[in-house]
Amino acid sequence: MTTVSDLHPVQATGKDLSRRFYITAWRWHFYAGLYVAPFMIMLAVTGLMMLWTATLFGRDGEKTYVVEPQATVAAVSLQSEAAVKEIPGQIVQYIAPRTPEQASLFRVNQGEASYMVAVDPYRAEALGHWERQAGLYDLASDIHGTLLIGTLGDRLIEIAAGFGIILAITGLYLWWPRDGQGFGSVLLPRLSAKGRQLWKSLHLTIGFYASLFLVVFLISGLTWAGIWGEKMTQAWSTFPAEKWDNVPLSDKTHASMNHGGVKEVPWTLEQTPMPASGSEAVVTGTAQGQPVTLDAIVTLARTLGFDQRFQLAFPGDETAVWTISRDTMSNDSANPLDDRTVHVDQYTGRILADVGFSDYGAAGKAMAAGIAFHEGDMGLWNLVLVNLFCLSIIFLSVSGFVMWWKRRPKGAARLVAPTVGEHGPLWKTGALVMLGTALLFPLSGAVLLAVLLLDLLVLRHITPLKKVLS
Repeated sequence: MTTVSDLHPVQATGKDLSRRFYITAWRWHFYAGLYVAPFMIMLAVTGLMMLWTATLFGRDGEKTYVVEPQATVAAVSLQSEAAVKEIPGQIVQYIAPRTPEQASLFRVNQGEASYMVAVDPYRAEALGHWERQAGLYDLASDIHGTLLIGTLGDRLIEIAAGFGIILAITGLYLWWPRDGQGFGSVLLPRLSAKGRQLWKSLHLTIGFYASLFLVVFLISGLTWAGIWGEKMTQAWSTFPAEKWDNVPLSDKTHASMNHGGVKEVPWTLEQTPMPASGSEAVVTGTAQGQPVTLDAIVTLARTLGFDQRFQLAFPGDETAVWTISRDTMSNDSANPLDDRTVHVDQYTGRILADVGFSDYGAAGKAMAAGIAFHEGDMGLWNLVLVNLFCLSIIFLSVSGFVMWWKRRPKGAARLVAPTVGEHGPLWKTGALVMLGTALLFPLSGAVLLAVLLLDLLVLRHITPLKKVLS
């Protein structure tokens, strides 16, 4: 339920208090929808852009080139040399191919610029390159997360997500069958209806099914929000670095491995300090007595069970580590249970930390699965479901506007919002329920309180403005 509803209070006949409560919920749904609907359309459209860009071309562009499988694979060190010949610079990341037909990818930094180089893993020949973070996926991701206006955009979207929860709650209440009607009247749309009634029936039914997933999408999306995600839930759900015995810690956190608005590190690890090389930890990694080379680290990754696609981050300075990782959030696999991050000392080749899905806390596990589901990374069924959900959100947003436009009197110079009339105890109950829900999300709660105070102290005392907003 993501937009202005057109459910008419005639449906809520019965006791006066019950009717007031119904209209109060409708009024909350109406005003919340005015703010949320544009954001929901934006999130759905950009979400579809990211979903199909990742599906057709790969999140990192790994599907851009197709190679012909050969009997043997060239050493990754030879592949990296081909990447540097293509783009001279410093290699900072290797992404192993998911299938025998895909190319290896290397991220090469050239000053402030960063490029992705595709290399044939069999012939160790560069196939092409492109500027990183300049594709359609990255553009859609930046809009999806910040509206291209940085922190302000993040905050505005977080507010909309909080009010989106209110839309879901009020929408489900408005959806509930009344006046002796059974669930069949709302579980299936009345396609025989005409005009506004048809729009209303479709909005009801599609909104009910969409609301079952809306809260999941909003909560999983909020995990990356600046206040609710990073300052609240993530802060107390971070994997404790103290579990890494006798391992020195870096001043950097795992968030330093992200690039721009695109997240590459599991949610529960993002604020955890990185380990530092130079430890005396005795967990065997690469072959003892042998140089800790790129090929040795890749061999270790395969030995540890990192098959098909995985990512390898190179040490960035004298205290940094090799990091082998695989997670659904980065499109590495389709199963969150396979999430795993391994840090290896760049000097000794010893394993400093090995974190898998089973090591996450309850919130970390929920978010690992929720974010993978949100991004459509869990298989074809997930891809189809996310597509249907996004299209439903767009329809609900548009249909809400259409119903409002059809309901308002021609030439009306006001919003024509649902009118509660005399406030009763159930109105107060509804207000408290909505206020409590909003306060679970600080920014939305702050905006709600500000609006209530503005209405109490200003709007209701300025007759022309009050009329326009009524």
